[in-house]
Amino acid sequence: MKKIISILFATFLIIGCTNEDYEALNSDPNNPTDVDAGQLFVSATKSLFDLVEETNVNINNTRLFSQYWTETTYTDEANYEMINRGIPENHWNRIYQNVLFDLKDAKVRSVSDPMKVGQAEVLEVYGWSLLVDVFGDVPYSQALKVGESEYLPAYDDAAVIYDDLLARLDSAISALGGGGMGFGSSDLIYGNDGASWVKFAQSLKVKLGMRLSHVSPAKAKAAVESAASGTFTSNADNASLSYEGSTPNTNPIWVALVQSGRNDFVPANTMVDMLQDSLSDPRQDVFFNPSTKFAGKYKGGTYAASSTWASHSHIGTKMFEPSFRGVLLDFAEISFNLAEAAALGFSVPGDAPTHYTNGIKANFADWGVTGVDAYIAKPEVAWATADGTDMVKIARQYWIAMYNRGFEGWYVYRKFDAPQMNLAATSLLKVPKRYTYPASEQTLNGSNWTAAASAIGGDEQQTKIFWDINNPPKQIGEN
Repeated sequence: MKKIISILFATFLIIGCTNEDYEALNSDPNNPTDVDAGQLFVSATKSLFDLVEETNVNINNTRLFSQYWTETTYTDEANYEMINRGIPENHWNRIYQNVLFDLKDAKVRSVSDPMKVGQAEVLEVYGWSLLVDVFGDVPYSQALKVGESEYLPAYDDAAVIYDDLLARLDSAISALGGGGMGFGSSDLIYGNDGASWVKFAQSLKVKLGMRLSHVSPAKAKAAVESAASGTFTSNADNASLSYEGSTPNTNPIWVALVQSGRNDFVPANTMVDMLQDSLSDPRQDVFFNPSTKFAGKYKGGTYAASSTWASHSHIGTKMFEPSFRGVLLDFAEISFNLAEAAALGFSVPGDAPTHYTNGIKANFADWGVTGVDAYIAKPEVAWATADGTDMVKIARQYWIAMYNRGFEGWYVYRKFDAPQMNLAATSLLKVPKRYTYPASEQTLNGSNWTAAASAIGGDEQQTKIFWDINNPPKQIGEN
């Protein structure tokens, strides 16, 4: 990774600021009044990757929500306690302040360079989708207007936001082909390769389009069919970031698992039982540490129960490397989305079995695991013989492939209601459907929060995001 440039800039709130507050912030003599667009783009890029890679329980608990991992000592988060640590607040603020505001500012400073605008717009759409997929309705049309007019922004309907995000991707694709210099060395993802950014935008359009496949099939079909021929075709296209081997630009996983000196997580029995007992999946020897078997077998922690470090198998050593890559979107993910699209009859290149197989192969290759052909030939894995409906088959392998990508693993479960998850051992709660809104919204933006909570059906963990319309099966342990 090119050396991350440290940036000093004022942090701006999307809500709760008066004109006087804004002026005070804007006159801070210790911060520059003019920041280069490239610096803003670098900062937003790294902030976005850091958020999705983070495993600090104060910031990102989605590896727990996906039941890839569980906790060793303090189990509140695995039992879906979000409020004590302000997890919704931290996610909300990091997206709005550290990603979206910087990207908007970068675009304002780059209006004469279409490629720069397109690059920033793709990342901004990604950031907005992370808000909607976690909360549902959020401030959108009136957000990011500090110093303008809206300090207490209303919440927009999540489905309407999605419509606009898909349209913005079309505009971004056009901008990326409209000339300009681009962000050059400040592009930490593709090294300023415009064609790669177009593939990223097209792939993101497929991903967001498929979010709609159950709730709005016609919209999903139109979005996916318009972009499917221009998506990622191999792992070489992945939207990834190469972290450095030394601080401060190490992968946040290393910070949480190694630098901290803490042993807070072990693989959850949900994941271990699937890979080891159900599928004999070769990826288990990379996802988990082979030197921590018990009587020749991996031992996963009982999900959301106290699972001591010494008595259970450990996370695979690849994830303990400070330079371990970060990922926003990859070929495996797109392949599984195209598999679903083909299975639903959308007009996309290739058929469902091919895309399904491509997704598995891509994930094996990305982790450096051999034996993929034998694995795909297993009756439990092969498209023609694996248990369940087409959607269940896809969801099972999609969820496995998203290991270490907690937001996406959580999405898979919510969208497909598969694979089967465990009830949290102590709270006996089901996997949350969303984050509740930040507590600060209730106090600083109360009337708009009240309206939003009512619009989505209640500000509760089990309130579904608009695209989640399936009726889930019972979870393991549920009566």
